[in-house]
Amino acid sequence: MRIFPLIVLALILFYWLRSRRRAAKLNAEAALAGAGLLPPERQNTKWAAPDPAAEAVSAALARGDWLPAAQALAATGTDWERRSYLVGVIADHASEDDAWLRAWQAAHPDAPGAAVVHATAKVSLAWEIRGGDWAKNTTAEQFAGFHRVLGEAREDFARAVSLAQPGDPTPYLLQIPLYMGLGAPHEAMRELWAEVTARAPYHYEAHWRALQFWCAKWRGSEDIARDFAAQAVAASPHGSLLTVLPLLSWYEHHDDKAPAEAYGWPEVTAMVEAALADVAAAHPAHPRIAEVRHLLAYFLTKAGRHQAALEQFRQVDGHVGAAPWFYYSSPERVFCAYRDQALKGALREG
Repeated sequence: MRIFPLIVLALILFYWLRSRRRAAKLNAEAALAGAGLLPPERQNTKWAAPDPAAEAVSAALARGDWLPAAQALAATGTDWERRSYLVGVIADHASEDDAWLRAWQAAHPDAPGAAVVHATAKVSLAWEIRGGDWAKNTTAEQFAGFHRVLGEAREDFARAVSLAQPGDPTPYLLQIPLYMGLGAPHEAMRELWAEVTARAPYHYEAHWRALQFWCAKWRGSEDIARDFAAQAVAASPHGSLLTVLPLLSWYEHHDDKAPAEAYGWPEVTAMVEAALADVAAAHPAHPRIAEVRHLLAYFLTKAGRHQAALEQFRQVDGHVGAAPWFYYSSPERVFCAYRDQALKGALREG
């Protein structure tokens, strides 16, 4: 009878050593297969994907040169997706240091680009004053400054609207964060949304921002957000990327409490497949396609579809400025953890 415990111990040791060898082999294979993937410290946390033109504008603004920004906005023409994207990039700089913006406005007082950048930067500044903490931890002074600057931004947007070229939805859709901050009633948001969709019915950024407004964490509810997403998808053409909205709505309302198996449920799988098809049909230069790839990479990894997830990760590696990563305090580390999980899973499956 004494030999039996020894046999059990030997078996445990054998399987432990074998699992260690397998893990070491898998790690070695993953290191080889992922040789071109970047470590956390080399992930760009500001951008969702490389954009040399926007990065050149950003670099010029950092030097105080506003002319490339003005030229880039003028060059967008009626590409409203690109225009609103660039306004966001430029306004981020203005909320930190607006000396170059004041110089731009002095040189061209009625420039539509400068006006919408000024208004958008005011909203960003207001949120910086408020801070990202819970309301109970936010001081009365912070709230007072927040509402004061938002009030100024409302007037600035009115001017931006008056200067905008016909058909431009940008000064309307970029007011959505203003409406969120002011707690605008639903009817006011619907009126603003009518102005946006009359000019650009399938604008991705506009829909993304509106969905945030209608989410339960802001001014809506899970039902309202789900219905908004479904209606947007029903009316949108293939390749608009709007099919990701139901998936994004599900993430906003379920991710933190969903069981692991939820990512393989038929309804979630159907939303993922619809978004994958939309990405495949979208123009490769769409300024928001990388943001959809980031969300898909997350969902595919959670669902155990590692090979498909890795394909998305490879498309965006090096940049983590997108959902869901920007919800974490260390987005670059969370991104790499999921990416490496997908890599190892793909190797096991292979």
